[in-house]
Amino acid sequence: MYPKKELAQIIISACRQFQIETVVISPGSRNAPLTIGFTNDTDFDTISIVDERCAAFFALGIAQQRQKPVAIVCTSGSALLNYYPAVAEAYYSQIPLVVISADRPRHLIDIGDGQTIRQENVFTNHILYSANLEENQTEMNFQLLTEAFSMLTQVKGPIHINAPFDEPLYETTNEIKEFSFKVDQQIQMDNVDYTSLANQWNSAKKKMILVGVHYPDKELENLLDKVADDPSVLVLTETTSNLHNKRFINSIDNLIFNLSDEEFRSLQPDILLTFGGLIVSKKIKRFLRDYKPREHWHVNELRAFDTYFALTKHIKIDSKTFFTHFSKLTNYRNGSDYESKWIAYRDHTNKKHKEYLEKAKYSDLKVFESILDSLPESSEVQFSNSAIIRYSQLFKMKDSVVVFCNRGTSGIDGSTSTAIGAAYAANKQITLITGDLSFFYDSNALWNSHIPKNFRIIVVNNSGGGIFKIIPGPNTTDSIEYFEAPHNLTAEHLCAMYGFKYEKVKNLKSLKENLDTFYQDEQPKLLEVFTPSDENDKVLKQYINHLH
Repeated sequence: MYPKKELAQIIISACRQFQIETVVISPGSRNAPLTIGFTNDTDFDTISIVDERCAAFFALGIAQQRQKPVAIVCTSGSALLNYYPAVAEAYYSQIPLVVISADRPRHLIDIGDGQTIRQENVFTNHILYSANLEENQTEMNFQLLTEAFSMLTQVKGPIHINAPFDEPLYETTNEIKEFSFKVDQQIQMDNVDYTSLANQWNSAKKKMILVGVHYPDKELENLLDKVADDPSVLVLTETTSNLHNKRFINSIDNLIFNLSDEEFRSLQPDILLTFGGLIVSKKIKRFLRDYKPREHWHVNELRAFDTYFALTKHIKIDSKTFFTHFSKLTNYRNGSDYESKWIAYRDHTNKKHKEYLEKAKYSDLKVFESILDSLPESSEVQFSNSAIIRYSQLFKMKDSVVVFCNRGTSGIDGSTSTAIGAAYAANKQITLITGDLSFFYDSNALWNSHIPKNFRIIVVNNSGGGIFKIIPGPNTTDSIEYFEAPHNLTAEHLCAMYGFKYEKVKNLKSLKENLDTFYQDEQPKLLEVFTPSDENDKVLKQYINHLH
């Protein structure tokens, strides 16, 4: 059984030929031709998620894991707008999403027809390509779809296909037309002058490599190790970088929390080389903006953000290809203490870190120590944003644990949905560590019949947006309750409704006891960890002061 609409057939044919394997569909009537077509085609794994915002983030989690495009399909009207947060995240995180929206025909737009908005080019500012199709325009539709999917062979990100369908919508046929799409899938990259770059690099006295969000990659790790085998090279990574080496500095904030002006100048690099996605640490951003490098090179095949207001080169190529060639030309610089000085300081702050945690009060900080230590080897953790991802940066993760977080837009929306999508796609233990506001905001994520039995959620519930007690500003106003959004909510009733096993803890002893058995049982589980809202910020500030 196929949809009778040719427009639906050509879209489905394009998805098949461009190797879309998973399609997440939200219910509706206007998208009936697409729903009929995808669900009756055995080439696609189709999943129904009612809430469009959750559906889009769920699909994003699948695409994040498989590093392949995932399609999302919705009806007309405001349904499409609910995709926008995930589309923006996919755009900035370079995750491939194929957004397919059903629409009313053009003559029904802006005449007062129900479930009708201006859908064409609605994602203009956050999309790689918008294909506005029309019924009975086969040649034009073919060309637009070819261009849209060709974009995904060049770079990763979201594309939007808007398909207007006139009624009737539910007619079917036993016949289907075949459409043949041919696209040059050769990635167009820069011709990089590696010799010139290496000459600059080798002559510089202080070189800093800063890695943002990145997938685990042992081959790239080895290449980076070769470049870092130079005392004038310092490598800084974050929890989300997923690249490990005993010489790399992972807890950046711990390193620079208490530096003097003289020490900042000593750390200031001549050349800053960045790659990967966006950076979490506000401290390193401030440092590199105040103490600018002479040269800032960013390696990325799509875009380069001038995060530190010092960008001099955008090297349009993927990081592994770049370091494969670049590592062969870099030289060892004798006599430099740039790396050794800061490795020694890192070791000093690590010692102070351990000292403080041994005596720290029960708090968000102490809770994180126990949670991260309990994560199973070779598992994956998904962090929500705000204070949660920032606390994670203060600790060294186990090398075998893979870390993800929606840092493209750094929003609290969609963290749970993304994690569930990732768990659906990955054949491994996945744990979501989330704050209370982020969890409750995305609670519809649990309205999902595809949650694996080994999926785990840890909610750190400090009764509001704890970060607003940490960052400077909110406490100086008389509107703190509007920033922090205090509440007395608990996840217990949500767990009962959605079939999660629920446990709660309010002290360190109970937390450790629960974590000992948390990853057992064949049922999704949620552990809610209540922490003292009035103490968390004080403990963190004492911790920072102790690191000096």
